[in-house]
Amino acid sequence: MNQAANASSLSHATVTDLAARLAQQMLVRGQMLVTAESCTGGLIAAACTDLAGSSAWFERGFVTYSNEAKTDLLSVPAALIAEHGAVSEPVARAMATGALQHSRAHISVAVTGVAGPGGGSASKPVGTVWLAWATPHKVEAALHHFSGDRRQVREGSVQQALVGLLQRLA
Repeated sequence: MNQAANASSLSHATVTDLAARLAQQMLVRGQMLVTAESCTGGLIAAACTDLAGSSAWFERGFVTYSNEAKTDLLSVPAALIAEHGAVSEPVARAMATGALQHSRAHISVAVTGVAGPGGGSASKPVGTVWLAWATPHKVEAALHHFSGDRRQVREGSVQQALVGLLQRLA
């Protein structure tokens, strides 16, 4: 299967299927995962730990819903949040990096966004989500705009977080 077809099949897979694929890849590599979540409130970690045996590859998860939690638990500079807002590429990258620094994991995923129904703005409407993935040598981020209600935005975020992890492990 070519890479484009593989990415397409990943984006249509269920969260359970994605987590199972992730588990397999992490186990093969002997690596650990850490999550740093804001708008998803731990749903990525829950998707991973729903699988029996996840303690072999899931190291820990941070739920950093408030700006203070991002600063206290992940060392995201308060000035960075003040300058760019919590829902921004620099903050997502800092969350992913901070999660790695505060864990024994090999790869991290971070999510920060506006799940709604309130809290959006003209520049960051409801459904705006930044995801970031980090390894000790590389940090990448992607902006997504999900449609739908709060549940749909959060589910889409979880799915894309897992897809992004799988793509980086491919």
